This record gives sequence, structure tokens and C-alpha cells, in this order.
Amino acid sequence: MTVRATDMVVTPRGLRFRGRLFPCVPGRGGISAAKREGDGATPVGVHRIVGMLYRPDRMARPADWAVPIRPGDLWSDDVRDPDYNLMVRAPHGFGHERLRRADRLYDLVLLTDWNWPEGVPGKGSAIFVHRWRAPGYPTAGCVGLRPRDLRWIAERIGYETRLVVPETLAGR
Repeated sequence: MTVRATDMVVTPRGLRFRGRLFPCVPGRGGISAAKREGDGATPVGVHRIVGMLYRPDRMARPADWAVPIRPGDLWSDDVRDPDYNLMVRAPHGFGHERLRRADRLYDLVLLTDWNWPEGVPGKGSAIFVHRWRAPGYPTAGCVGLRPRDLRWIAERIGYETRLVVPETLAGR
């Protein structure tokens, strides 16, 4: 795997991007080379950043290509759903996660191409880069960052940016 200067790289010490190191937290299931739905793990691999979502009622647009999260925006995480691992709208008859949350966890979200756009049921739904709950508090499989660090990164990424999770971190 070749790491590019535009990549965000998860390391044992944090997330490296543009010559800086940011504290980050992976999923509660650690880092896995065999990601599956519900395991809470962050998957090993090179994941393209394919989108950016933000709460316009809570922040200014972080980049010209960021898409506002509207009331009723959801993410399907139900393996029975034909729209599994895609953004959907309420009402939605399958299991899902609300993107417009009461807490601030998804105020700014970087979307990766993990198991997307053709989601394979059971392989695991969305892997986001989003705000952490607290330092050291794991995510459900995503990568969590301090809010100010996430904003700094969001203002500097582009379509060429990837999230790199090296296989050497598997099992951590």
C-alpha cells in the first residue's frame, strides 16, 4: 500500500494528516481485517472519502462540497434493507441510524467508501470519520476525533483524500 500526502493515516499514536498528528479513537471492537456488521470494529484498508455531511443549524458549511443533514436523513444499517448502507429518508421501514442526532456526534461527518455503494449485507455498514464522545471513548466502528481537529481536517480534504487503516494495527 502506498500512502499519499493527501491521506489520513491511523497510527498507534493518532491520525496523521498533512504533517500533523491528531488524537483519535477507533471502534470499540478495535481494528479488524475481518469487519462484519455489529462487531464495533474499524476495518483495515484504504477507504476513499466519498462525501461530507454537516448540520447547517449548528455550523457553517465546512467545504463547498459538504451536504447539509436535513431532518429525516437516516443511514440504513439493516442487512434486510435493499438500501443497506445508504443514506435514506424517514419514514423508513428498516433498521437505521438517525443522522440528525440530538447530541453533536454527527454535526460533521466524513463518509468513506467502506462497503459502499453496493453494500454486501453483513460486511458492515457505514464507516464515518466523526466527532468523538470523549477522549479514549471508542466509536461503534468509525474513527472519532476532537471537534476542532475534525473541522480543521474537513476544511482541507478533497476528493483524493483517503482514510488509511494499516493492517499492522489489526487486533488492537
